[in-house]
Amino acid sequence: MKSIDIYTDGACSGNPGKGGWAAILVYKNNEKEIFGGSHDTTNNRMELTAVIEALRQLKEPCRVTLTTDSKYVCDAVTKGWVYSWKNNGWRKADKKPALNVDLWEELLPLLEKHEVTFNWVRGHNGHPYNERCDKLAVSFYLNM
Repeated sequence: MKSIDIYTDGACSGNPGKGGWAAILVYKNNEKEIFGGSHDTTNNRMELTAVIEALRQLKEPCRVTLTTDSKYVCDAVTKGWVYSWKNNGWRKADKKPALNVDLWEELLPLLEKHEVTFNWVRGHNGHPYNERCDKLAVSFYLNM
């Protein structure tokens, strides 16, 4: 199984507002940057989209170390919240509807296909790949 490092970030101007997402995939000495955005979105949607689009790039099951500055994405997966939300009809522990269900439903099969380890980093704290992802995401929505 190939081992891939993925770095993701999402950004939004207003929440909701124009937003961008970006990911950098690193395999051996090769790097691939991907990015996109939406006119009416939220930061959490862009964070999730970055992860989904990055994992979609993988042509075969891989061992992935995914680094993100999104506590929302990281905690929802690593603490099992998203699986509870799904099992409870997409309701959170407080019985309120879970948000971004459409994106979580896209992400869950990708997490089954790949062995993904999530790694949280503080955003805007000098991590080179996180900073690059942020610049790509912001640049995308600024140029929409």
